[in-house]
Amino acid sequence: MPDDTSTAAAKPAGITFGDLVVPDTPTSAAALEVASAYQSPALLNHSVRAYVWAAARAMDQGIEVDAELLYVAALLHDMGLVAEFDSHTEPFEVAGGHLAGVFTAGAGWPAERRRRLAEIIVRHMDPEVDVATNPEGHVLSRAAALEILGRNADDFAPDFRGGVLERYPRLGLVAEFLT
Repeated sequence: MPDDTSTAAAKPAGITFGDLVVPDTPTSAAALEVASAYQSPALLNHSVRAYVWAAARAMDQGIEVDAELLYVAALLHDMGLVAEFDSHTEPFEVAGGHLAGVFTAGAGWPAERRRRLAEIIVRHMDPEVDVATNPEGHVLSRAAALEILGRNADDFAPDFRGGVLERYPRLGLVAEFLT
C-alpha cells in the first residue's frame, strides 16, 4: 500500500505516495485480505496499482471520491478473473460486481452502497465514465485503461509512474491475462 513516509517523485501537481491515503476501515482491511488470499501476486499488484492511479488522479484533478468505496472497488474489480469466482454465465466484471456485493453485504454495507460498488466494478471496463455521476467509476476506469492498455499514462509524471511500478511491479500480468 502507499507508504506515508515516502518522498517518492511527485506528479506535476506535487502529489507523492505519501499524499495517497489507504482507508483505515475494517472493510478496507478485509478487502485487502481477500484480494491477497485469492489473487496472484501479479493480479494483486495490478489491483493496488489501479487504486494508486485512481486515487492520485482524483487528488490531482480535485475529484471528490469516497476513498473506501474506491479502494474496495480497486482491490476487487478483477475478482471475476480468479478461478474460484470465474463465471461461465457472466462477464468477469459482472461476476466481480456480484462478488463485491456479497462481500460488502457481509461487511454490513447498505444496499445502495453495495449497488454503487457493483456499478463501479462493472463500469471499470467502459472507455468513458461520467465523472459527475460516478466519480469513483471514472477514476477507476481511467486507471484500468492505464494498467492494461497504457492509455492515460501522461496523466502522471514519468517519475511517479516509475515509482508505482517499482513498488508494485507488473510480475507478468500481461501473460497472466492472456492465459
